[in-house]
Amino acid sequence: MTQTTNNTEIKRPDEAVNVDLLVSQPTQEKIILDLCGGTGSWSKPYSDAGYDVRIITLPEYDVLTYCPPHNVYGILAAPPCDQFSIARGHKKKRDINGALEIVDACLKIIWQCEPKFWGLENPVGMLRKYLGKPPLTFEPLDFGEDYTKKTDLWGYYKTPKFNRIEQSEESKIYQKINHMHKPPAAKLYPGTTRAARRAITPQGFAEAFYKANK
Repeated sequence: MTQTTNNTEIKRPDEAVNVDLLVSQPTQEKIILDLCGGTGSWSKPYSDAGYDVRIITLPEYDVLTYCPPHNVYGILAAPPCDQFSIARGHKKKRDINGALEIVDACLKIIWQCEPKFWGLENPVGMLRKYLGKPPLTFEPLDFGEDYTKKTDLWGYYKTPKFNRIEQSEESKIYQKINHMHKPPAAKLYPGTTRAARRAITPQGFAEAFYKANK
């Protein structure tokens, strides 16, 4: 079976994926691909639970050339958001074609693998003009974390359970002064930049997504 997207023919593997067989596999045999995974924060609950998590991120792996294995159980995708960011404004030049090439590569892998579930997240921005309005938009406050960052989630998944809290005054003041949320502490993610830590998937959301999509 094939699908044509942007004049590119995408082929699925010859062997059809048996979803029932995937579900019955022992946890340690269930493969989770974390595409453009960075620190692996989104897939961490799966890794902690013993799943076979494979973080496909630069410099070790490139989604543009990655060949996925058979029988992938779930896929998490978080392509770089900087080119789609509304905060980038109109003065800074955008490499939209390059950014969309990465998004397309993630979608191609998803199409090839036919996983039991998949999700692709990006902060609310210009990616909506390409993928359309997503079925879910959330912010860390919805999952018990004290900051705001509206994020879109496309895909095929069970909706995670919300645990909404109100933003603290301290968090509001920080965001008002700095025009961004406070990133996780550097000691929690050694060797990462401040910008990379701001992009980290909220752990409250990651845990809730895992519980809904095991």
